[in-house]
Amino acid sequence: MKEVISANIGFRRWFFFVWGIIATIAYRVIVFLEEPLIKASWYTGTVGFILYFGHRAHIQKKRSELVRRNSLITTVSKMKVVKEKKEALDYLVRTAVTSKSRWNSLLIVWLSVLALVFSLLVDFGIF
Repeated sequence: MKEVISANIGFRRWFFFVWGIIATIAYRVIVFLEEPLIKASWYTGTVGFILYFGHRAHIQKKRSELVRRNSLITTVSKMKVVKEKKEALDYLVRTAVTSKSRWNSLLIVWLSVLALVFSLLVDFGIF
């Protein structure tokens, strides 16, 4: 059996959390800024989204693989626990595998990367 995935240490969690907050704020304040702060804020937000949503996609993939690799859906269905707890566990393990949030996170990452590359090309006069 493969090693069980462990939770990230506190610093790493805080790093991605803070970058997500910074990115969100950076995008929201653009309407109040003037050049060149608009561009700096946009780049900060875009890089922050790449970091944050890349991390989220990675975590979502790890959770899905953990459920599949350990046959947790089958395990939960065979458990003898109170009905409400069993339903809650079943919901958690099934949605870890079927949730589309990973694809949403990946889409945000790839569109952000494309926007970042295109913006850099335009800003450096290459395109």
